Amino acid sequence: MASTLQEVARGVLVATHELYSTTTTVVMGTDGECLVVDPAVSAADLASLAAELGSRGLDVACGFSTHPHWDHVLWCRALGTAPRYATARAVHIAETARDGMVAGVEAAAPGHDLALFGQLTPLPPGAGAIPWPGPTVHVLAHNAHAAGAAALWLPEVHVLVAGDLLSDIEVPLLDTEEPDPVGDYRRALERFAALVEVAVVVPGHGQVADNQAFRHRLEQDMGYLDDLEQGRASQDARLTLPWLTRAHEAQWAYCRDHRR
Repeated sequence: MASTLQEVARGVLVATHELYSTTTTVVMGTDGECLVVDPAVSAADLASLAAELGSRGLDVACGFSTHPHWDHVLWCRALGTAPRYATARAVHIAETARDGMVAGVEAAAPGHDLALFGQLTPLPPGAGAIPWPGPTVHVLAHNAHAAGAAALWLPEVHVLVAGDLLSDIEVPLLDTEEPDPVGDYRRALERFAALVEVAVVVPGHGQVADNQAFRHRLEQDMGYLDDLEQGRASQDARLTLPWLTRAHEAQWAYCRDHRR
């Protein structure tokens, strides 16, 4: 069952779900409209989310997918027919990699309406913000973690919705299909570090953090990347779960084989 939405900043609501500690973010707009980011993660969670939005008198003006992985391209009919934006590259990947993504959702969270799964709309060419009538939401496109990924920056309330970066429970997970996965990740973190006065960061998996924890996660993630690039054994405290340890070992081997 979905966690109840909690207000983490003015007009920004977050639910943290049991499966993978996955987060859903809702940005409230004017006239009862809202933006829904990465709705997750089970079919029951999405139904609960839609019901809670209805109880709050919120209508979904649009959605946004931070990156084209199965747990970030979900939807249900009760959320309505509003466009669900993503970067153009993310939309292309969601289309071309659909079979694998469907296999992922069916294995981990069956029961979703697959007719709505991954049905994304590309942002207008050159758009630097989500085209909706609510507060300004800047789109920070990058290729860390997944090609076509993007974080969202809400300057009015100093909130960063980071997608699957800046997690307290996961080390940086690279997209090793890209030519420079460590560099891509480092550049994304540097872009986040340059933001002024981040008050709240919402990771895709894990707990919402304040500025102090945001800075700590930046340092921790940069240190992990340094270890990969320099071939050092990582002492990152987040390497606890077996699947994450296996992912780390694969990344370490990749960087060893591609080290300059």
